[in-house]
Amino acid sequence: MSNEYDVVVVGGGPAGYPCAIRAAQLGFKTACIDAWLNRDNTPAFGGTCLNAGCIPSKALLESSELYHRMQHEAAAHGIGAGKLALDIAKMQARKDAVSKQLTGGIKQLFAANKVTGLQGYGKLLGNGQVEFTSHDGKTETLKAKHIVIATGSEPVNLKIAPFDGERIVDSWGALDFSEVPKTLGVIGAGVIGVELGSVWNRLGAKTVILEALPTFLPMVDQQIAKESLRHFTKQGLDIRLGAKVLSAKAGKKNVTVEYEIGGEKKTETFDKLIVAVGRRPYTKDLGADVAGVALDERGFVKVDAHYKTSAPGVYAVGDVIGGAMLAHKGIEEGVALAEQLAGHHTQVNYNAVPSVIYTMPEVAWVGLSEEQAKEKGHEVKIGTGPFAANGRAKAMEQAAGSIKIIADAKSDRILGVHMVGPYVSELLAEAVLALEFAATCEDIALTMHGHPTLSENFHEAVLLVDGRAVHAVNKVKK
Repeated sequence: MSNEYDVVVVGGGPAGYPCAIRAAQLGFKTACIDAWLNRDNTPAFGGTCLNAGCIPSKALLESSELYHRMQHEAAAHGIGAGKLALDIAKMQARKDAVSKQLTGGIKQLFAANKVTGLQGYGKLLGNGQVEFTSHDGKTETLKAKHIVIATGSEPVNLKIAPFDGERIVDSWGALDFSEVPKTLGVIGAGVIGVELGSVWNRLGAKTVILEALPTFLPMVDQQIAKESLRHFTKQGLDIRLGAKVLSAKAGKKNVTVEYEIGGEKKTETFDKLIVAVGRRPYTKDLGADVAGVALDERGFVKVDAHYKTSAPGVYAVGDVIGGAMLAHKGIEEGVALAEQLAGHHTQVNYNAVPSVIYTMPEVAWVGLSEEQAKEKGHEVKIGTGPFAANGRAKAMEQAAGSIKIIADAKSDRILGVHMVGPYVSELLAEAVLALEFAATCEDIALTMHGHPTLSENFHEAVLLVDGRAVHAVNKVKK
């Protein structure tokens, strides 16, 4: 097989493999190199997302939610389940099977689109060359007109709480517990920390989340963030804000964590400790310096608006270039780049990037929060629709939460949507579309929504912005 390509993508995660597929669809001879190895040393495309992040975590979140609902909601439906049995091994096996089905699907997509999938390590050599080393140690040099860096990110490893893979674990390790810990500590109350804490809390672990920041979910509208915190606390999650971890020491049976809160030093002991304080770009052994690819002070690859790096013919997309570290953001960047290489005019709208926390209730948002909108000088008008008034949510026994619409008072244009409630991850698409098409509250108000549906609450929240709701008490806030 010839080692000359039009496009070589280094990295087969959510940014890399869609870039490779779209490039091949557009007529480029394309190869995609990926180094991922699972616990059993089997290679797999899909990166962290499909193998150790988005997909396996959602599988466990779904399983733990079912367990929690059977315990706390079934009786209200007139269903008596008796004593519930929890089989962690079977739950984990299902999680792994879901991931393997999807990673196997990428191989099929590569074959269907004539992408050459190479499993091993890619290193930039400069002058349009990439060194590929397979997992069995064989090396060859590939030549390409266009090289795309899509190597993703990795968990931040704290010096004060280093991973040991047993007692102190990263987000991947937190998905592989063979039993429910009696006590669980989590450093970091961001998306990953809250999701993983929720999984094991629902399954019976007494869970404490330590967050150094004084506010909960600062990237979310604070009305919605505070409401979310109330729901999580009610479920038993012990979230301690303003708690700065000083050290974590693993013993044979537990982990001792020292932290400071309110000027006072405290100590807690846990069976397991999850460190979820963010992710950093993965550029180890990439050869960026040799190829003349500039990195910023935090290690992210520098790119321009068209994902070009400082090296001719070399581009970068996904987590490795910074911004929101989200799989769907990486997908859109990879596809946009492939189309730009083919001469198409396309771009990613970074003002309409959806974000979701898959807890119960879920938290989801897009666009500006009320605080951000005011900081940018907007005169805002607000509408907040509680799920307590939604017939479908009541029927589901999941009426906690609300949807908040932030709009510009002068133009009526929707600036942001922040929500907490049942399946708001699915409702979010309408909000993203509204921002993408620069919709006004009037546009959504005149759009018919099915009854009874959860989506009605989005409609109701928009009507509440201007005091036009008929199924809720109007409280116009300007």
